[in-house]
Amino acid sequence: MLYFLFEYLNEHYDFPGLRLFQYITFRTSLAIIISLFITTVYGSRIIKFLRRMQVGETVRNLGLEGQMQKQGTPTMGGIMILLGILVPTLLLANLTNVYVLLMIVTTVWMGTVGFVDDYIKVFKKNKEGLAGRFKIVGQVGLALIIGWTMYFNPNIVVRQTVDETAVTKNTAPMVLRQKGEKFYYTQDVKSTITNIPFYKNNEFDYSKVLKFLGPGYEKYAVFVFILFVVVIITAVSNGANITDGIDGLATGTSAVIGLTLALLAYVSGNTVIAEYLNILYIPNSGELMIFAGAFVGACVGFLWYNSYPAQVFMGDTGSLAIGGIIAALAIMIRKELLIPILCGVFLIEILSVMMQVSYFKYTKKRFGEGRRIFLMSPLHHHYQKKGYHEAKIVTRFWIISILLAIITIITLKLR
Repeated sequence: MLYFLFEYLNEHYDFPGLRLFQYITFRTSLAIIISLFITTVYGSRIIKFLRRMQVGETVRNLGLEGQMQKQGTPTMGGIMILLGILVPTLLLANLTNVYVLLMIVTTVWMGTVGFVDDYIKVFKKNKEGLAGRFKIVGQVGLALIIGWTMYFNPNIVVRQTVDETAVTKNTAPMVLRQKGEKFYYTQDVKSTITNIPFYKNNEFDYSKVLKFLGPGYEKYAVFVFILFVVVIITAVSNGANITDGIDGLATGTSAVIGLTLALLAYVSGNTVIAEYLNILYIPNSGELMIFAGAFVGACVGFLWYNSYPAQVFMGDTGSLAIGGIIAALAIMIRKELLIPILCGVFLIEILSVMMQVSYFKYTKKRFGEGRRIFLMSPLHHHYQKKGYHEAKIVTRFWIISILLAIITIITLKLR
């Protein structure tokens, strides 16, 4: 909203400093500051409110050191994260931008699914919360909205180099550009192309999956693309949910991931930098940096209260929303196939659960007795069982997350 106000003032009046609001980096900095202010200053008031409402965590005794001391700690603190994201975004971002609108929908949608789950656990005294099938329906529903919009919205395009001879009268207008002594043509076109590491030109087209169908296979690309979106959003949101098992783990890891995505959004939405790095330029996607900045600020601000020993837990309100936001943001800047690297901590956490459950069932069926790969899953509980302090586990996982973020950025130039 402030974006439109300052745009109007800049157009009609010549006040000093108004032009600063034209710069994405300036608005991103403000988004981080406002988000931090909301989550830290107002966070204590929200925690007190949650205590008055007796919104406390019910802890199952799993034999972990210090676990039962967390009994009664306020949960549903993800509300702080949601406010820290939405308020700066609504104030500072261009709300006519389709990418920003999709991210707002994602935040509210997944936050609502998580809130309903927490509400059932806390107020209905049902430890299972929202049934798993309803969570899946919520995740798939969001994926369908994002996938369909990304594929069909005319404002969502990528800039590609084209051969002048291949252009017909019906295609988008070409722009002649120069790089060194070479001249080439570019177009902003609808495409299912995305970034993929360790591949020629770091680009992959979803439609190529259906190439075996023969001529005309491109018209079915929407189904492949939406399937990928469904899998990515479901996997990442569940991965973030599972990772949120000890104080500060999911929050700190998500802040690192969000900072990386903010950088990727900036370079993907800046035509000069994208051209210099020889990566996909995505018109108007730079505005996502403001949302990503608010996301990082919200995570860091929440960490103020969520670090060991935690004064508040985010609950599914926060963890499902965080996972959905990371997945959707990566999809919009066409970096979703980098998620296995960037979100490596989420990946190993969810894989540890899948391996543990699968192996237990297999050995029980074959030997009559279930056996385990890990002392306990998810993986962070395995290290707790081995005697590592909670804070040490979290710090080391953060370090791994930073390393994976650096590797993700490096892959932009690995061909």
